[in-house]
Amino acid sequence: MSSLDDVWSDTCYIQEKTTMGEKSEAYHNFMANYRLHSDTGLSSGDIGVVVAYFIVIIIVGVFAMYRANRQTVGGYFLAGRSMLWLPVGASLFVSNIGTEHFIGLAGSGAGSGISVGAWEFNAILLLQLLGWIFIPVYIACGTYTMPQYLSKRFGGTRLRVYFAVLSLVLYIFTKCSGDLFTGALFIQQSLKWDLYLSIVILVSITGLMTITGGLTAVIYTDTIQAFLMVGGGLTLMGLAFKDVGGYDGLVKGYQTAMTNETYRIPNTTCHLPDKNAFRMLREADDDYMPWAGFLLGQTPGSIWYWCADQVIVQRLLAAKSISHAKGATVMAGFIKILPLFMMVMPGMISRIKYPDEVACVDKDICYEICQSYAGCTNIAYPRLVLGIMPEGLRGLMMAVMIAALMSDLDSIFNSASTLFTIDIYKRARKNAGVQELMIVGRIFIVVMIGISIAWVPILKETQGGQVFIYIQEITNYLAPPFAAVFLLAVLVPMVNEKGAFWSLMIGLLTGVTRMILVYIYNDSSGDCLTPDTRPAILKNFHYMYFALLITLMTAVSAIVISYFTGRPTEEQLFRTTYWTRHAEQKTGKEIRDVDGFDNIAMSTSDLDESSVENGTNKMPGTSYNHTVEQSGLKKFRDPNLDKNQKEDEDESSCKAILLKYLCGAGKHDENEDEKLKEHMAKVAELKQNKMAALCLNIGLVVILLIGTFLYFFWSFWRYEPA
Repeated sequence: MSSLDDVWSDTCYIQEKTTMGEKSEAYHNFMANYRLHSDTGLSSGDIGVVVAYFIVIIIVGVFAMYRANRQTVGGYFLAGRSMLWLPVGASLFVSNIGTEHFIGLAGSGAGSGISVGAWEFNAILLLQLLGWIFIPVYIACGTYTMPQYLSKRFGGTRLRVYFAVLSLVLYIFTKCSGDLFTGALFIQQSLKWDLYLSIVILVSITGLMTITGGLTAVIYTDTIQAFLMVGGGLTLMGLAFKDVGGYDGLVKGYQTAMTNETYRIPNTTCHLPDKNAFRMLREADDDYMPWAGFLLGQTPGSIWYWCADQVIVQRLLAAKSISHAKGATVMAGFIKILPLFMMVMPGMISRIKYPDEVACVDKDICYEICQSYAGCTNIAYPRLVLGIMPEGLRGLMMAVMIAALMSDLDSIFNSASTLFTIDIYKRARKNAGVQELMIVGRIFIVVMIGISIAWVPILKETQGGQVFIYIQEITNYLAPPFAAVFLLAVLVPMVNEKGAFWSLMIGLLTGVTRMILVYIYNDSSGDCLTPDTRPAILKNFHYMYFALLITLMTAVSAIVISYFTGRPTEEQLFRTTYWTRHAEQKTGKEIRDVDGFDNIAMSTSDLDESSVENGTNKMPGTSYNHTVEQSGLKKFRDPNLDKNQKEDEDESSCKAILLKYLCGAGKHDENEDEKLKEHMAKVAELKQNKMAALCLNIGLVVILLIGTFLYFFWSFWRYEPA
């Protein structure tokens, strides 16, 4: 049964219980005999650790704010492309690992075993696809955002705007909502704070750091949080395995981890653990993790996330060279080995230790424990933390959860503001100056925060039994068509804008139709008590196989339509495919950027400039009064573009100081501007030191072998307890 089905069956159940107005016998037994929350909560020492964490993060954010070049779009959104592989790799990891991973992976582990770890092993491989195939193209063509890349590769604006809007919608319905719910769940379980007060405080601090510091602050704080998350997660893993008696104890205990007989639903099997709990990829017709469905169907959705999603790609675009970008993907790949052991398996151990809470099956009991009728597997991780961690370490893990929440949210906020500013707002105001763009980017973060908080009441009523699987299912209805288009854009030069756009429309129509049908037939989805009476197209067509269908449909449609509507122009293929990433501009031939705003060295001094030959103005109706000689060409610049930046503004005024320190606005150093342009142009050449390239290729082979081995090992190995 899918998680979306759980959501709607829960709603129906709530309405039914309200009408009946009675509780089950199991519920009364539970309330009379079970001491709920008897050993949970944080001490003053734990809270002190959390406060210390906040102080450190704020100091790091302020340091990054002063260090960062925030007066240019490249400086704010791409950290001036100056980051080393270590902070970029750490930021990649924590941008992915939010509270929905700590809570969601552990919850899915408690409910269904190690299968959910397949997403982490898949990421090991796809990160290298990003580093070796996609990122070289993105850097070479000088892109800031993924919608911008589509505009460069295919021309026009409809692909760009559509992708930007869809990405923002997915952020709200999956990333932001998942993070806010799971983060609030941990806080509610440990501190007993008001849910909305907790969310407002955490999201406000996260938004403030993102608004003031840009991507530089995000990456620096992510680096600190990566060490904290890995260290705290490994600490809990060690204590949990010690408590349960190692892996042998895990296998033995999980098979019998069931709620007390008096708390069960009579004459059902709802309380039984998954019989395939220790098998990762299962039979092709399995209703939870079919091997063919995952490898062929889930992978396209994951390709969108790892290779075409702004949150992830933006980190690598901030790297100071292609070698540092590749090194970051290798590093992140090695770290992605850990979640199975430090998140999924501790979730399974939590079910062993607290089966009456984590493995509850009676809906009334579950609601009493975690305010959810769908089940309480999502509390597995916080329940284990609060149950076995000593004072001080509980506070450390609380800080880890806050780190996960803040790192994921700051990544989302920064990337979402980038998409909105460059791909949507700039479309509407083509002559917007840099200061205006910087301020609009910050304002959009505030709006994003407001929408995220407003979504919480809805999320409380629509979260499924396993929040991680819920996120994947929603993504697989909308994202696979874009995975197909990005793969074709990078690898198949013949695909054109008409083919890409109309194939995406076909994929979107098909995906939305499936989603609507799921909602229409929600009453018939069934659960462990009632059979699934939905049409076979929904009941027997797993969402992973559906993702494969719309991926193939999109790819075939794009190729066929492109074949009959002509090849892309030479301009559109210039450094925008894997095969043309090293292309050189032909002598005497100008490759015009389809969007003057988007050149690789964009900054205050070159916004809306037009390069013209022989002094001829190519933008009629505009008056220019000065030029700059460069490479045999003249660059004409309209001084009126800076009309809203008053030269004689009093820099000591409160307004000027506020804009300077919060938004990076004000006068800037033209020399710094020129250095940034030169550096970004050099990065786009994709040059690598031979020794660095050799070491990176060796690292690539090693991590690919490890990722493949882990897939096979955990899918076929059978451990027999002593």
